[in-house]
Amino acid sequence: MSPSPEHTSFYDIEDWQKLWHEFVEEFDKQTITGKDGKVRSSPTNLANSKYTVYLHMESKGKVPHLHAAICRFDENGNINNDHNIHLRAQRAAERVAVKRGWKTAEEIRSRNIPEVSRECMEVLRTMPSWSWEEYKKALARRGYSVYERKDKKDILRGYAILKGNTKYKASELGVARNLMISKLPRTWQKLHYRERLAAQVNTYQSYRPEPVQRPAADMDYTHYRSGSVSYTLSSHGGTEQRFYIPERVLDYFNEEFDYREVANSSDLTDIAVAIFVGMLDTPVVSTGGGGGGSQSDLPWRDKDDDDLQWARRCARAATLLLGKKPRTGLRR
Repeated sequence: MSPSPEHTSFYDIEDWQKLWHEFVEEFDKQTITGKDGKVRSSPTNLANSKYTVYLHMESKGKVPHLHAAICRFDENGNINNDHNIHLRAQRAAERVAVKRGWKTAEEIRSRNIPEVSRECMEVLRTMPSWSWEEYKKALARRGYSVYERKDKKDILRGYAILKGNTKYKASELGVARNLMISKLPRTWQKLHYRERLAAQVNTYQSYRPEPVQRPAADMDYTHYRSGSVSYTLSSHGGTEQRFYIPERVLDYFNEEFDYREVANSSDLTDIAVAIFVGMLDTPVVSTGGGGGGSQSDLPWRDKDDDDLQWARRCARAATLLLGKKPRTGLRR
């Protein structure tokens, strides 16, 4: 049994003994039944069995908890059924926590998931390049342990993060399971793409290239015009710049990068808009397979281009830079 340290920081040995007796009482009350309502496991009798209880300090997190070694036979010679012993222990601990007004292990775990997710994202954000080993080391420096799940061929198929006595599966973390092992590289790429775009926004806010650097006339999309709609280019860090582009141009981008069919539609639209408004003037590094390009790939707006012609060229350039990722699963 392992209560949160804040509940036991001032416990003496008698407090721990009382806690143990409450746990045993709740453990022995339980009858395990199946879905058909039939009894699968009768109540145990740990309270009337021989046992030894150890107060142990967890080595890494220094969290005190109880271990117990209990005889299979009670004092009356009856067998203590060990069927679903982990379920019994979990239920007993939950009931003790409720009786004492403590937050249950599940409540604490659920409360911590956003913070664990945030730390994982921060680790990815600070990594200059993607590496599974570096990801694990960075989490370890933050006090986490990483449990790897590999198949028979020693191929990594999944992982879980442990802190103290609490385990968090990767599928439970992040947004849309974006911290699962199969999605981690893409999540890293997207984070760093956003940072590059934020740098472009900052550059645009403080400095606008002289028109002579381009063979076409620049247009100002920072002010509202009739028939325009607002579009904000932003980053995870909160940096943002608002532009006003023709509504039919945004409609074209939304159709070209239909979110129902294109997995990275948001990223592609951001890049296309950035090119369209003249913000993207420096090389852009590809964010994944299927793309790849630099400044030489970016189009310049011809003086004879109308908005839609220019939008089509921007969409093609965005696709070249990022690659269009088809969305798996159901489509329209």
